[in-house]
Amino acid sequence: MKFDFKLIIAFIFCFQIGFSQENQDAAILKILLSKYYQNEKVIVKNRLQFLSFYCTKAPNNEETLEVINKSPLLKQNATEIKKQINNQLQEDWSKEYTSIFSNQNQYLKSKVNNCLSIEEFHKVSKRFNDNNQRLMIVSKPMYFAEKYCLVKVAFYRNIEHNSGSFFLFENLNGIWTIKEVLNEWST
Repeated sequence: MKFDFKLIIAFIFCFQIGFSQENQDAAILKILLSKYYQNEKVIVKNRLQFLSFYCTKAPNNEETLEVINKSPLLKQNATEIKKQINNQLQEDWSKEYTSIFSNQNQYLKSKVNNCLSIEEFHKVSKRFNDNNQRLMIVSKPMYFAEKYCLVKVAFYRNIEHNSGSFFLFENLNGIWTIKEVLNEWST
């Protein structure tokens, strides 16, 4: 009987950690979408969407190592962050996307519209024969030191004008805020 009780407690604890991580990912994603879509127009009948959201979480790669070396805070937590570098990641943003837009944030949803795969993005770009569309790619958030998060955001275009940066988030009293923008680049 005691073993069953301990097993139930362990299950609830693990479930809570997983659910908490998903909620944190959704909070981070909502901040990033709000930041980059604030100047976009609402998508209505046949209006061309200039900024699209990529459905898949981009894997964290070796570029993260470069960012770690440029920040004292990240250097202190390098081991914890490096454990989260994974080129084989196969996750998408569907749970977080649904969580953000299920019954709230409808104005933001009308700007974001639907997320796209890379193939769908190329199809839309070719259909309008314009080079003004961008695809916003957000990496999997890397949490460390209990109150920080590092996320890479990149913008892909069919032409050579791509850009990106890393965002360092801090959780203050349960609210995620952007603390610093790191390693901004553009081509």
